[in-house]
Amino acid sequence: MKTLIKDAYVYHSHRFQKLDLLLEDRRILRMGDCEAQCWDRVVDAGGTWVAPGFLDIHTHGAAGVDVNGAGPEEFEQICRFFASRGTTSWLCSVLTDTREQTLKVIAGYREWKRREHKGADLMGIHLEGPFLCSDYKGAMPEHLLMKPDMELLKAYQEAAEGGIRYITVSPEVEGIVDFIPYIKSLGIQVAIGHSGADYETARKAIRNGALGATHTGNAMKLLHQHYPAIWGAVLEDEDVYCEMICDGRHLHPGTVRFIIKIKGLDRVVAVTDSIMAAGLPDGNYKLGVNDVVVEGGDAKLVSDGTRAGSTLTMEKAVQNLLEYTGRTLAEILPVMTENPARLTGVFDRVGSIEPGKDADLVFLDEDQNVARTFVKGKECYKKV
Repeated sequence: MKTLIKDAYVYHSHRFQKLDLLLEDRRILRMGDCEAQCWDRVVDAGGTWVAPGFLDIHTHGAAGVDVNGAGPEEFEQICRFFASRGTTSWLCSVLTDTREQTLKVIAGYREWKRREHKGADLMGIHLEGPFLCSDYKGAMPEHLLMKPDMELLKAYQEAAEGGIRYITVSPEVEGIVDFIPYIKSLGIQVAIGHSGADYETARKAIRNGALGATHTGNAMKLLHQHYPAIWGAVLEDEDVYCEMICDGRHLHPGTVRFIIKIKGLDRVVAVTDSIMAAGLPDGNYKLGVNDVVVEGGDAKLVSDGTRAGSTLTMEKAVQNLLEYTGRTLAEILPVMTENPARLTGVFDRVGSIEPGKDADLVFLDEDQNVARTFVKGKECYKKV
């Protein structure tokens, strides 16, 4: 099946260009002038911008589904919602939970992979914990946090059939820094966060292979002129990718600009850290074992008022970043496409529009609203 996309301004080489796209099955076959080619279907883009599909590598759910309680049908529900907001690939973030429940979520992911899909691609799992510091636990259940257990992590990865791609650890947890090379040998990228680690400990974690910083500036010891701490370490390092939750609550717009100015647009990653309330009205929800109340779109733990994820979507994150920074769409797009793909090791397949890559595409109107979404060459969403 070949699909020709015409009258599109395609994001290629970090700028928008008037190009045709020819898709064959799940991949991009050709770009440029495709008039001499054969096709089975024509899609008129109507002059809209066509960008790589967004990647959300840190999300706990949406559309009424909490990842920690999800099975294959629930994962598919999230996938279809995400496609309507421009997200074509995502990692399901498993909040620290019991061994039994974590394995149950992994089994649900594994079963989802074996089924037919009509939404975003659940490309793997992000473990947010359990090797985290209790002082900066945020919404993590403290009684389930633990010291490093590599046999447990290996068992999780085997159960996931290699599907765990990303893990958040706290560098000050005894022994975890020395285990980072082993974690990476399992095929898992490491991020540091939920942490009050001092500068030297954070730097050692980075030297040992940690490449991400989880929701930078949140659940993290902040910068002091005498004690740069973990925040200073991740801002300084040229290689570390800093996650940012750009919902206007987790980070002030000025802080967003500050992080981008220090890191550069090639080392920041927009994430939603969304919970099951994303796409739904205010009310009472769950985040793993926690009860959460959402008021005015702001999610907080019922128990103590700690902020507990967000109700953000990637579509809204794009709009917020444009407003906060005054940058162009062409400048901002790598933050939710190329950068997360590079961090999680999937840039060979997704994250940019190139012949041979997966045909994951989002069509954006003049207000950066999602008009259409393709995942693996299939149209999964069209705005009515």
